[in-house]
Amino acid sequence: MYKKYKSAGFLQAVPFILPSLIGLICFSLVPILTSLVISMSSWDGLTKLTLFSDMKGFLASFFVGYDNFAEIVRSKEFWKVLGNTLYFIVLYLPLIVISSILVGNILNKKYRGIGFFRVLYYIPVLTSWVAGALIWKWALSPQYGIVNEILALVGIEGPKWLQSEVWAMPSIVLASIWKDVGYFGLIFLGGLQSINPSYYEAAEIDGANGWQRFKHITMPLLSPVTFFVIIICIINSFQLFPQIMVMTKDAGPNGATQVLVERIYKYAFKYHKMGYAAALSWVLFAIIFIFTTIQLKLQKRWVYYDD
Repeated sequence: MYKKYKSAGFLQAVPFILPSLIGLICFSLVPILTSLVISMSSWDGLTKLTLFSDMKGFLASFFVGYDNFAEIVRSKEFWKVLGNTLYFIVLYLPLIVISSILVGNILNKKYRGIGFFRVLYYIPVLTSWVAGALIWKWALSPQYGIVNEILALVGIEGPKWLQSEVWAMPSIVLASIWKDVGYFGLIFLGGLQSINPSYYEAAEIDGANGWQRFKHITMPLLSPVTFFVIIICIINSFQLFPQIMVMTKDAGPNGATQVLVERIYKYAFKYHKMGYAAALSWVLFAIIFIFTTIQLKLQKRWVYYDD
């Protein structure tokens, strides 16, 4: 009886989920499978072909098996680019988490005009990356940038930010934090507002100071939010692209800001090595999957869910 009712319910739901299911298949699953086929080919992206109606011809002309993946692993460029991406994550992740927690605490205060400040912090999130990156490119200019002018007021000679191999990636990190802190700050604000105030009242009665309350109450109860933010930040960091393309010329200087997605774009649309680019995108997927899986395993050690 239950199975019959369940089957009838599914049939009634089919007309409602079918449009979304068709969209998922056409615009997600089919492109994913197509990219997997292309990743095992030497297709240049320019040669006209009909992948599904002429599969035999496609395989005869372009199929190279796992050669693209082997070439990626052997390539010194890939390891350099992966190192640049990890360097960005090492700089970006702790700074964005700390600054977002600070912003969340600031926005959690109850004072007049707090709604205005919440909107103000969120404005960079709404700004397009192209516009934001152009602003930062101007601000970090060694000739007329406002950052070096401010440093000059206190007697510090500012570096050539985006033209320096040492400072180019930190400059990208600075712009990325400016863009993202409002979004993650609001997420932490939601986490802070979900904490039961009675915990703080009990700790205050026991004589705990502000730091002790933050360390033993706020941070443990914010751990699920912190875990979510870390996961999203790492995934976004591996997909770093628009700020690199706008703020640095050809991911320079000397390839100091070359990252994985930038390489995928260049190989696909500039060097016309579509098969290699597709293989590189699958390698990127594998890296993100591994990092996410590791964090899902490690969360049991430090993430506390308040039941």
